Amino acid sequence: MSPSMEWTTLVSPEALAAALGRDDLVVLDARFSLAEPGAGEAAYRTAHIPVARYADLDRDLSDHRKAGAGRHPWPEASDFVAALERWGITPEHQVVVYDGADGALAAARVWFLLRALGHARVAVLDGGWARWTALGLPVDDVLPQPRPARYRGEFDHDRLLDGASVQVHLDAGGMLLDARAGERFRGEVEPIDRVAGHVPGARNRPYADNLRNGRFKAAAELRNEFGRVLGAHDADKVAVMCGSGVTACHHLLAMEHAGLPGAKLYTGSWSGWISDPTRPVATG
Repeated sequence: MSPSMEWTTLVSPEALAAALGRDDLVVLDARFSLAEPGAGEAAYRTAHIPVARYADLDRDLSDHRKAGAGRHPWPEASDFVAALERWGITPEHQVVVYDGADGALAAARVWFLLRALGHARVAVLDGGWARWTALGLPVDDVLPQPRPARYRGEFDHDRLLDGASVQVHLDAGGMLLDARAGERFRGEVEPIDRVAGHVPGARNRPYADNLRNGRFKAAAELRNEFGRVLGAHDADKVAVMCGSGVTACHHLLAMEHAGLPGAKLYTGSWSGWISDPTRPVATG
């Protein structure tokens, strides 16, 4: 039996494979496709890491009852806690989450949901499902039946910004870092949302810059890169955004891995910003 697991940002497939079977470990599969929302769960049912439970971005990690809060509105704590209880997760569990891409859909979202609850022992599988299967590690199609658990918690709302508070954040000299691809940030293309461009005053660092060959860059390299972007801003004076508040969590994970904790999330992100037609839009 391996020693106590204290994985709080990333974990390698090899380390996770060695820990499978521990009763203090819960694995979550968060594979999701924006183009085909049911594809992630279908893939999970076909094959997944043994004993993994499935977390659906739309059903479990968002609250679509909320209007004007973006394409993937941040859920209420009570609803997310209820999902944790269904998955058999308690505050004492080590949680590991993976997805089918590079952490952006939607493993990093799960990671930050738990961190915002104050749950420290949660990590993203570095390289995700692709790396796990490339290494020939075990998979199965058994659907686990977890024993329901009890979980109590509230989100740290100091780390969650809406449209009004993100403008206050900017006006106070805070940094807003947009994780979308450069061409979307500049407004040259917009494949998803009805308006192209970015929040005036935001800066751009595509989340893909956190990666090399589908895995996160080393902590020291990320720290140097974010340091150049942040300049004189401390991490807790930075808010991140993307199209809907999902891939932006990749920046939060990368920054924490780099030793730069405390950044905030603009939960509605670009799709939430443009829900109010009176808000300004910048391009270029």
